[in-house]
Amino acid sequence: MSDLTQPIAQGFAQNIAQIVYLISALLFLFGLKRMSLPTTAKRGLSYVVIAMLSAVLITFIHREVQNNYLWMAMAIFIGGSVATFLTKGIKFTETPKMIALFTGLGGGSAAALAAVEIINLDYLSDTVKYIALAGALIGSISFSGSLITYLKLQGSIKGLIHFPMQQWLNALILVVAITFGVAIVLNGGQADVTSLVLFFALSLSLGILVTISISDADTHILIALFNIFTGIAIGLIGYVLLNPTMMIAGFLVAAASLKLTLSMTKSMNRPISNVLFGDEATDDYSNLSLDSSNTNLIARELQSNDAAMMMAFAKNIIIVPGYGMAVAQAQHKLWEMSKLLIDKDVNIRFAVHPVAGRMPGHMNVLLAETGIPYESIYDIDEINGEFDSTDVVLLIGANDTTNTSARNDQNSPIFGMPILNVDRAKNVIVIKRAEGTGFSNIDNPLFYQKNTGILYGDAQSVLGKVVGELKKL
Repeated sequence: MSDLTQPIAQGFAQNIAQIVYLISALLFLFGLKRMSLPTTAKRGLSYVVIAMLSAVLITFIHREVQNNYLWMAMAIFIGGSVATFLTKGIKFTETPKMIALFTGLGGGSAAALAAVEIINLDYLSDTVKYIALAGALIGSISFSGSLITYLKLQGSIKGLIHFPMQQWLNALILVVAITFGVAIVLNGGQADVTSLVLFFALSLSLGILVTISISDADTHILIALFNIFTGIAIGLIGYVLLNPTMMIAGFLVAAASLKLTLSMTKSMNRPISNVLFGDEATDDYSNLSLDSSNTNLIARELQSNDAAMMMAFAKNIIIVPGYGMAVAQAQHKLWEMSKLLIDKDVNIRFAVHPVAGRMPGHMNVLLAETGIPYESIYDIDEINGEFDSTDVVLLIGANDTTNTSARNDQNSPIFGMPILNVDRAKNVIVIKRAEGTGFSNIDNPLFYQKNTGILYGDAQSVLGKVVGELKKL
């Protein structure tokens, strides 16, 4: 290529790259909008995948790549291979765990990109320098915090880790990290290596210290919170790199995760400040038990034929699935039972609490994949007024989202949390694996009411027995 045509070709390539980045960003917007509805979510996800693939591939002609194609290809191959290995055979109930892991990796990637830019601070304006450092700080916190969250969900880290003055230490680390960041910018030239290392070490430590002090019951809120951090970090680094796709995608993720976080904290009546700064006294519920003066603590046990008879002659049934159903993979057997009842002219509806599957939408997807109509699935606000006129409520592995102490016991740690009012139905059937508490380790007075009967056993096995009894009727 001649000396005259080479600059023209390079300029044309850069214009094409910027156009593709812009189109990819618009596809992200359109795809995320489509993903907000169950009926169009799959197509919306396809648009997002196309957007991401286009943005990655067009980067190969970016002028700053400087023929490092082999390194880029190796990075894509290694990253793709690891992701495939980690997600292969993953159970749907383990989705939050994988989200935590990939959220952390996204934050870590943003921090790594920021580090590269910070090393060459003399090429950046002061404003961009501070933006790069903010992205590095937030991305590092998300990286280390998300990995600890993953280990909590994996079971490798259990319980809370508290020590005196913990919140004050966290605040001090944040202030010192920011101080090092400001010092790096004020240094003017290339970043001092010692200051840079200390800056990232403090940022990573902060993510760990914040996360280890948070209750296991709040880990799903942490996932959404760190998603906000990762999105902001990616958006900030996108601004530093002048990449519109990164900016739009990052801030869109942050905005969507903010809405998700607010939804979960509202559903649990847990302000985000309580999640982040709660103390051991409010977060450790393992030693709590019911007051024997309010209940006789005797649960009435049912048999599968009793439950089948009760539901077969009911007019209205509301089914409340919980995390126990998801773990047992009983959704298909549940729909089989529901179709038998529908054939008997029973009105079947499904009530889903926002955190029934640990994350909003988790349980809806689980039910929808079996073929249950979307119009038969109701959220808490739509269904809560219907329980008083319901003949039978069937609970499957749901404890905390129906725990009446949240409404009746001011001394309960979950008092004020919105619950499904299943106790107001004429009859309640509970399927649970064994005697015991739910994820928050708080017993449920509902299980000891006179109108409640318990079917003990694995949800899939119990539902199979009920299906067999219904076929006999």
